[in-house]
Amino acid sequence: MKLLLAPLFFFFIFITNAQSKGDDLRAKGELQKAIEAYKSDYSKNPSATKLVYNLACAYALTYQKDSAFHYLNIALKNDTTLWALADNDLLNLTQDKRWNKIETNQLQKFQQKNTALKKPTYALALLKLIMKDQALDYQLDMAKRFYMKNAYIPHWYYPIAAQKKEIGKTNFSELERLIEQYGWPTYSTVGKLASDAPLLIINHLEGEEMRIKYLPKIKSACLQKEGSCIEYAKIQDRILVNTNKPQLFGMQFRYNSKRQLEPFPIQNPTYVDQRRKAIGLEPLKKYLKKKINYDWTVTQITK
Repeated sequence: MKLLLAPLFFFFIFITNAQSKGDDLRAKGELQKAIEAYKSDYSKNPSATKLVYNLACAYALTYQKDSAFHYLNIALKNDTTLWALADNDLLNLTQDKRWNKIETNQLQKFQQKNTALKKPTYALALLKLIMKDQALDYQLDMAKRFYMKNAYIPHWYYPIAAQKKEIGKTNFSELERLIEQYGWPTYSTVGKLASDAPLLIINHLEGEEMRIKYLPKIKSACLQKEGSCIEYAKIQDRILVNTNKPQLFGMQFRYNSKRQLEPFPIQNPTYVDQRRKAIGLEPLKKYLKKKINYDWTVTQITK
């Protein structure tokens, strides 16, 4: 799963294992070959939790549900996180009655290891929204890969992008209903992962009205350490970029003439790290190199 939750970067705590050839094949869009590679590697190393989880995801992406559930149960046996409940790779499994058991077990294990969530029902609903929000990201990544290689957009990108837009609209309507019922989600009520749901969904909307509406709550949660500051920065910068103003934190990117990503113009760029540090973000040079392989060379100063 590719979560935006940079964070949604984020709770991937599955036990570290050696890189599999299956990861490279998956990135190329060769899912069936990726499955065979994961299975081969897993047979040699049955304790490799990440391998078997990725195998389950590959099966889910190809709608081979029986195999997906088989390997997912193995992968989650000792896992106490809620990550799988937000992973868009597994979205195809959620309409199957077997998913309810996965959901119940993961929530129970999470709460046994951590402080019990104040609003667990709300948390599960938000995790499902995250999963839906990230739907079709794998397919869109394949379109981006195609564009970078061939310098034109493939025809199959357009229906996928249109469907992605419709999912976003439906998700936002459900999100507003949940916020009205339960209030603004915070780390202490629904956990860190689930609390990112409104940030992701709002960030993907067209138009700035709703982002501007909720920005004060998002900023307040960040400053009170009850919400994600990296997602606040993304949303704040998107509002500025989309209203033709320089961004504050360097979180929004564009393609340049060489079809390479670069940050949109930044307000007072020599002070960007000072602003980022104030909300707990790493230096922009480090972030951009890691995120888009961009070399940021502006010397930083502080007042």
